This record gives sequence, C-alpha cells and structure tokens, in this order.
Amino acid sequence: MGFSDRQIAQCVGSTEDEVRARRKGFGIRPFVKKIDTLAAEFPADTNYLYTTYNATSHDVSFDDHGTIILGSGVYRIGSSVEFDWCAVNATHSLKNIGKKTVMINYNPETYSTDFDTADRLYFEELSYERVMDIYELENASGVVVSVGGQLPQNIALRLQETGKAHIIGTDPKDIDKAEDRHKFSQILDSIGVDQPAWKELTSVSDAESFAKEVGYPVLVRPSYVLSGAAMSVIRSQDELKDKLLSASAVSPDHPVVITKFIEGAEEIDVDAVASAGKLLLHAVSEHVEPAGVHSGDATLVLPPVNLDETVLARIKEIAEKVAKAWSITGPFNMQIIKAHDPAGGEPALKVIECNLRASRSFPFVSKVLGTNFIDVATKALVGRDVPEPTDLMVQKRDFLATKVPQFSWTRLAGADPFLGVEMASTGEIACFGKDLVEAYWASLQSTMNFRTPEPGEGILLGGDTSMPEIGAIIEYLRPLGYRFFAANSDVKKHLELTSNGVTVEVIDFPKTDKRLLREKFQQHNIRGVFNLASQRGKTLLDEDYVMRRNAVDFGVPLFMEPKACVFEMPPILTMANFYSDRLRFSLLDV
Repeated sequence: MGFSDRQIAQCVGSTEDEVRARRKGFGIRPFVKKIDTLAAEFPADTNYLYTTYNATSHDVSFDDHGTIILGSGVYRIGSSVEFDWCAVNATHSLKNIGKKTVMINYNPETYSTDFDTADRLYFEELSYERVMDIYELENASGVVVSVGGQLPQNIALRLQETGKAHIIGTDPKDIDKAEDRHKFSQILDSIGVDQPAWKELTSVSDAESFAKEVGYPVLVRPSYVLSGAAMSVIRSQDELKDKLLSASAVSPDHPVVITKFIEGAEEIDVDAVASAGKLLLHAVSEHVEPAGVHSGDATLVLPPVNLDETVLARIKEIAEKVAKAWSITGPFNMQIIKAHDPAGGEPALKVIECNLRASRSFPFVSKVLGTNFIDVATKALVGRDVPEPTDLMVQKRDFLATKVPQFSWTRLAGADPFLGVEMASTGEIACFGKDLVEAYWASLQSTMNFRTPEPGEGILLGGDTSMPEIGAIIEYLRPLGYRFFAANSDVKKHLELTSNGVTVEVIDFPKTDKRLLREKFQQHNIRGVFNLASQRGKTLLDEDYVMRRNAVDFGVPLFMEPKACVFEMPPILTMANFYSDRLRFSLLDV
C-alpha cells in the first residue's frame, strides 16, 4: 500500500522506530529496482534506481560500499540550485580521490540526478526511513549531510544516534549544539564571541517584559524555526501582542525566541571550511542592505569594500574560535552583524547565526576567489589531501563581484514586494566588475533589464517619510532632470521641505482600479518607483503596497531598500546616463 513507518506508527499508536524494528524483524525490506526508461520495449540498464516492496529481487548488487551524499530535494525558496552545486562538487571530489558514490535525491531538475554524476543514483525521499534503508542495503561507508542544505541536517542526529549510521564530517551532536539556541549561546559566551541579547520565552507577559528591557525593535520567531521562516521584526508592544496572540499559543510546548534587533547594522556573511576544528579557508562577503533583510534576499559584495583590515582580522578570529569550539570538519557558514559604536570605539561584531553546513553562497565565493570551497571541504571530510590553511582575504584583487537576488514577484499574484527577515527570492545572479558600480550595474541589467529613466520622465516616490534616505534620494536624483511625483500630500510636503528647490507633484492614485492606475502611470510617464517603507502593507488598500505591487505588474523598476537606493542607485543612474551619452556627470562615490 506504500505506507511509511511513520504513518503506520500514527495509525497503531506506536513510534516510527518500533514499527521499523518490527518490520525488519518480519524480514520486510524494500528491493532496489532500475527505472525502465525504454517503456519495456528493450532491456533497460540505467543508473536510475528506486526502492519498492513490490518485487522479489534486486536489480543491482551491493559490493561497492560507497559514500552516500544526501541532495537538497525539491527546489523552493531557501533551497535551490546552489545546494545542488555543492552536492555535485562533493560527488565529483569523492570520485576523484577514488571513492564510490551514492546520491540520494528526488528532484529530476538537478544536475545531481543526472545518470552519470554518481556511481549510484536513488530517486528517493530524504527521510530517515528511506535513507537508512539505502544505507543498510548498500552497506555504505558513510553519509555526507553537509552539502545538501537543511533537509539532510534535520535527520543527521537521528541517523547517527538511532540508525547508527556513520556521518562523515562534523559530529551531528555538534550540529545540534549550533541549532539549539540555548547551547549555541552558551558556547559563544564560553569562547568570548559576542551576540545580540536574546531569550526563549513561554508567555506573552514574559515576552513583553523582555522586549521592554532590551528595547524595541525586537526579532520574534518560533524556537524551532530556521532560515528566516515565520520571523517578524516587532516595533511596539501592541504589535508584539498581536503577533504572539495571532500565531499558535505561546506556551512551554510552543516557546518563542525574542532577540534584540539592532537597526542600521551591517550584515556580513562568512563562508568557511575547517578540518578537525582548524580553519582552512574563509570568505567574507558584505551585504549592501542593512541587517534585517534575509541573507538570501540581500546583495553580497566580495571582496568587501567597506570592511577594513582590522575588522577582517577580527572576523577571521571569530571563525577560528567557532571552528574549534564546534570541532567542525567540513563546510560552515556564519552571519555576523557589525554595529557602530556611538562612543567612537571599534564597531561591535555579533554572531547572529551559524550553520554547520554549506550555504547558498558557497558557489559564489568559490568562483569569485578561484578556490573550490566544496572540493576542499570534501577532502577534509574524508581526511585525504587536506590542504594547509590559506587566508584568501588578504590577497588583493583588481575586481569584485556582486551576488544579487532574483525575485518572481510577477509570478506571485498579489504578493507584497517587500524585503524582510523571511526569504522571498527564487534565484540569484553573480556579476563581476572592476568596481562596485560596474558590477552592480551589470546585475541590474541581468535581473530586470533595467532601463535608465531619461531627463523629463517621471519618478514616483513613497514610503515612510521618517526615513532620512528618502530625502537623500531626491538630492542625488535632482541633477538628472527627472520629474518627481508622490501619491499623497504628506510625502510631497516632506520632500519639498527637506530638499530646497525640489518640486513634487501629487498625482491621483486610485487604489482599487488597476486599469485606471496604469493609465496614471502612462499619463505621467513614470519610469521608476522608489518606495521606502518600514513594514509590509497590512491590507490590500495600503498605499505603499499598491505602489510596490503595481510597479512590478506594470514593468516599472522598483527600488525599495533604503541603503541600496542611497548608496547604489544614484551612481548607477549616473553611470547609465554617462554611457548613453545623454548626460555627462562624473560618477558619484559609493
């Protein structure tokens, strides 16, 4: 019937482990068959394998004792082709050093599921039951769980502790210490690495007390959540109460983690490889967007342009401490925030997350720095040809690269194009240039075929007028000869007060008639929208939401992240006009 051990356990009031033991005791084990790719017209000898109970014999023998690599599963927001690149490169590296390989993945879109990538390919789900079945049938030499994203990590500890599988690389008990917020925090404190104030709470009153103690804004998430899912930035007590009461009840069984959210901080990504707790390689990428935008939605710059040698040295020291404390063997990734010291001292560096696996940015840093991080990580995993530590960040380069997100707003009807702590991008593009302006300009062309507005065309502005960046944008754009529009008189008044000599026209902005709004965009020749909002729209009639959503639907370039707008867009616009011979402005400093 195809019921899993877990489903049977739920039906009979037992546990998955008890059902598995009983099933194996009865001699009920799956058989391995080859997928018939020739529709039974001819004998098919393929490397496409699957397991089934509807058979009496295996189609393959089990003499290789290969190394199992767990893939990334289905493509979705947060887990895509970047992890498949990691799994494939790990497979190639294992084969190059003479290891037999077994790939388990169920996504036919991937390179990892090509018939000739691994010695054995199983189209199977990445569940504990199925991985253990294949591990036992193959009598595998070990399992690699650190290159396929979060799915393999979720079952790593159980594979080792319950299934007695040999996990290659970082001990799953140490992986658990990084994912359990209490253990993670205690270890950081013990090695002298700073982190934002946080607490796991089980009642609304306790949550309100802690938020009041550390001060708003705060970051709220369920304690079991990873990679930004279900996170929210909360800016007031009323908002906190609404968040906690509208979700599942906060209780000892459903605690929430509340962390002090540091506004205006810069986020830094660290991708690294270690062997037996010794740092081998690391790459430091800076975000254009401030902390609070998910790393998967942020623009990464490598090598960083705003981090001095002192900060880079401190980041390396943190990476060395983390690698040693968790006894890491293989790839790992950290997110660090750099917060300005109001007293003028050195900036604070606070670790906000650490994943003891490869990250989405491993392909990017490998290609930019010219060193395959996964190849080095794989050698560390098996203890063969492990290179000596190398500091790639001290090498001077005459280029840099940006990794920019690719969004699918046009395919997600009604979705709010807003960047926050939950990941929204569905892809990414890396672009190279001799400097940040050139690389970022190339990325704009790649992601949305950006057309530079010409003098006399319209720019629509909106968002939170308390943000200082909205006035700065006007100052940068004013020399370029654009006409400025706003959807309400408050935005007009604020912009004209903060920017002397600027004229902003209020246009009719119908929120419920899309056809009429499109006509207004055409009437005023609006060729760019800058909407700097501090939070998502709460209703479909929210003015900022309507502005963002329809800019996407009408194919008008939308810029919505304050720091990116101020520090990136004006130079890009100037550069574009320079190249098109329309205007002759010198490039503005980034």
